[in-house]
Amino acid sequence: MLQATIHGILLALGLILPLGAQNVFVFNQGANQKKLTKALPVIITASFCDTFLIVIAILGVSLILMSLPILQLIIYIIGFVFLLYMAWSLWKEQPSNVRDMAPMSTKKQIGFALSVSLLNPHAIMDTVGVIGTSASIYTSYEKIAFAIATISVSWFWFIFLAILGKLLGSIDKTGKYIIVLNKLSCIIVFIVSLIILKNIIQLLY
Repeated sequence: MLQATIHGILLALGLILPLGAQNVFVFNQGANQKKLTKALPVIITASFCDTFLIVIAILGVSLILMSLPILQLIIYIIGFVFLLYMAWSLWKEQPSNVRDMAPMSTKKQIGFALSVSLLNPHAIMDTVGVIGTSASIYTSYEKIAFAIATISVSWFWFIFLAILGKLLGSIDKTGKYIIVLNKLSCIIVFIVSLIILKNIIQLLY
């Protein structure tokens, strides 16, 4: 069980550390919200989404879903539209100072977190192809230990990202760094959307 746990932790860290739309959004909300507790909706939503993807990957359900080309195309298109909207929303946020900032509402946080977590085909394929495949070498309690380890990494990582974002927000009294963060976040999300668009074109042709 120890080997499965360590394997799960290292594998999850390797997949979650790269800068992507999901990580950027969680960090961004930590920085933009006036209190860390106000970023809980995005932390919890992102964590539950990862938990869901990991569980269905380990159970093998996601392999069946992703084997259907039409379903893949639908997921790609919906993800592309949501990411474009998210990029546009991040770009237009230009607070002149911290007092003027209008933090993202709970409903909007959850909606965006769902889109960058569940509608990101690359994240889904990483989970299915890497975590799902790796889990297949374990059985019984070892597989459970592997699952708990990978899921735990996601939860701790998103909490950590939000805290880092909050630290930036606390240091940045003028709001200028957060403006830059919003712009960078927008660019990263837009690039991810372009990659998804490329995949849509490949599926169509």
